[in-house]
Amino acid sequence: MTASERRVIAITGGAAGIGLAVAERWVADGGYAVLLDLSEDNIAKAIALLGEENARGIRTDVTSAESVDAAFASIAEREGRLDGLMNGAGIGRPSPTAETSDADFDFLMSIHLGGVLRASRAAHPLLKASHGSIVNISSVAAKNGMPQRASYCSAKSAIEGFTRTTAVEWAPDGIRVNAVAPGYVRTALTDALIAEGKLDDAPIVARTPLARFAEPKEIAAVVVFLLSGDASYVNGHSLVVDGGLTIDGNWY
Repeated sequence: MTASERRVIAITGGAAGIGLAVAERWVADGGYAVLLDLSEDNIAKAIALLGEENARGIRTDVTSAESVDAAFASIAEREGRLDGLMNGAGIGRPSPTAETSDADFDFLMSIHLGGVLRASRAAHPLLKASHGSIVNISSVAAKNGMPQRASYCSAKSAIEGFTRTTAVEWAPDGIRVNAVAPGYVRTALTDALIAEGKLDDAPIVARTPLARFAEPKEIAAVVVFLLSGDASYVNGHSLVVDGGLTIDGNWY
């Protein structure tokens, strides 16, 4: 079966972490994945893992409309279809708000929120043709106030607003748009923050009722569900996947 005969997903930030886990699950379910990622090294490793018959990578800078548009033009030409989009590109740069520069704030917003806009906009014609679906990666940071994460929390909150808007605007086009808001996940990003002393995992684990971080595959399962026909009447929703972190009221 060729890529054009299989259900095709595009994943920004697809060569590592949650994005790669989504690609693995999508491929395991018989689909084909196109990984849009800035890191050529990560793309090469991801394709070696998934197999060249199951996936390909496109080096993509989600802060650049030209780069994003070129990536989706390539999908239109090569695969000729798109059934799902997961917007997962992102970074974390905690800093005291009073010391956060305009440039740093704008850069993070451009990756997270701007990346969702650019990829969704470029994917729209392909998804309209297939009645495909979008899942945007939000975060528990969209639900809570987190010190030194003003730009990250702002971006994730805005992504949920963007999700709701496009869900109602694009429903007549047959496109469903939802978000997944993970809690803390064991990825290279969180491991790096822990190693740098910017994230203390002990109190997070202690506060989470399930008493652990999520594994990327647990988030991937929820993303793939929302992209599937099993979620055909779910639209404009943000599904929290955090082990109970945001609802735990056991402060006593």
